[in-house]
Amino acid sequence: MQYTLDIHCHTVASGHAYSTITENASHAASIGLTHVGICDHAPAMPGGAHLYHFANIWVLPQVISGVRVLKGAEVNIMDAAGNIDLGIEWLSKLDFVIASMHRGVFPPADKASHTQAMVNVMQNKNVHILGHPGDYFFDIDVEAVVKAAAATGTIIEINEKTLDPGSYRHMGGDFFAGMVELCKQHRAPVLASSDAHFSTLVGDVPRAWALLEASGIDESLVMNTSAELLMATIAKKRA
Repeated sequence: MQYTLDIHCHTVASGHAYSTITENASHAASIGLTHVGICDHAPAMPGGAHLYHFANIWVLPQVISGVRVLKGAEVNIMDAAGNIDLGIEWLSKLDFVIASMHRGVFPPADKASHTQAMVNVMQNKNVHILGHPGDYFFDIDVEAVVKAAAATGTIIEINEKTLDPGSYRHMGGDFFAGMVELCKQHRAPVLASSDAHFSTLVGDVPRAWALLEASGIDESLVMNTSAELLMATIAKKRA
């Protein structure tokens, strides 16, 4: 499999990331990526981007440093009902939307609540990717989440930061191997992501990519292999 894109990449607009869109795109070009994403935190995240950031994102060129730039957002799952912090008027204008749980917005509760929140948010046709399931602080029923992803056409993110043993979110390698095996079994689409907060980390997914390659998962389920595949999967979810 060939890794061609990384769309979960933050910029200074997220408040706790340190590079610009141009710096991210330049690094993506230097390592041979064809597409890079802008995926800044939505407003409920402390320090997150203002609504105007998402309203005005279309002033950006489609191509920077020879790399196609996809405009997105990492929205916050607010509660067990699966409510998020950007409305349809913003979501419908974006190329992609990742929905994630963060302690600063959704205080960790219990396995049932966390699972319900993820399953519910995936019913939203404007949420295309479930961000970093496997966060240490948010225990979930993995099979229930993967089944919901397969049923709704939502992409499961395999997040490099969450795979890093040094990360505060790390759950353990066996957890992620099991999650990928379930994605393989239920044919849920997956996406390896750097979750980069600095430009030189864009496209840096050694653990996530090795896990996917070792799993023997069908290449047609791995969104990083083709921008056309990724956008077709998103379009199907939106329909």
